[in-house]
Amino acid sequence: MDKTTFQKAAGINDALADRWWPHVDAALFEFGILLPHRVAAWIAQVGHESKGFSTLAESFDYSVGGLLDTFDKRLSPALAKTLGRQAGERMVPLEHQQRIASIVYAGRYGNGDASTGDGWRYRGRGLKQITFHDNYMACSHALGVDLVRQPELLATDDRLAARSAGWFWFANGCNQLADAGDQRALTKRINGGYNGLDDRMQRYVHATQCIQG
Repeated sequence: MDKTTFQKAAGINDALADRWWPHVDAALFEFGILLPHRVAAWIAQVGHESKGFSTLAESFDYSVGGLLDTFDKRLSPALAKTLGRQAGERMVPLEHQQRIASIVYAGRYGNGDASTGDGWRYRGRGLKQITFHDNYMACSHALGVDLVRQPELLATDDRLAARSAGWFWFANGCNQLADAGDQRALTKRINGGYNGLDDRMQRYVHATQCIQG
């Protein structure tokens, strides 16, 4: 796959292709994501997670309804009504986003309780959106960078952002799921659920057509 094919498969503009191609190419090679169907599946999943290779940090700019739909088991309706985007607001204030993340990601996968702020500190970052303390620690060990102390590097260093996505894919058996053609199971492995499944499937079909001709 060359840069032109990557750009078409990912459905991104020239600037994004120039920005990401060297790092994506290196990450795919480093983590053995080389067969066309594996590459297509990686581009599709990562493309969804990063909103078309344009976003490297998770946003908690949710409407009240969006909060309830996404985190209904971890956030009470009363808190969602208080913290979600209010009428007339263009964006949820940062302090509210921080509180949302700290609550919904508290006490999971190495995160402390809501008072520690770990939910915000270890929110999704990088092309894959690495999330939670334990995943940041495992990624640190694999990439040789202390992401526990400097989690923001996954949102500011494009090389690490791409490598982290390659690492997660390899470490979690995603090549094998791609080989089986099971995009639903692949989505569950990456997302923890089936959020955005339709978009991921559409991206996969498009990427496959571009890569395999």
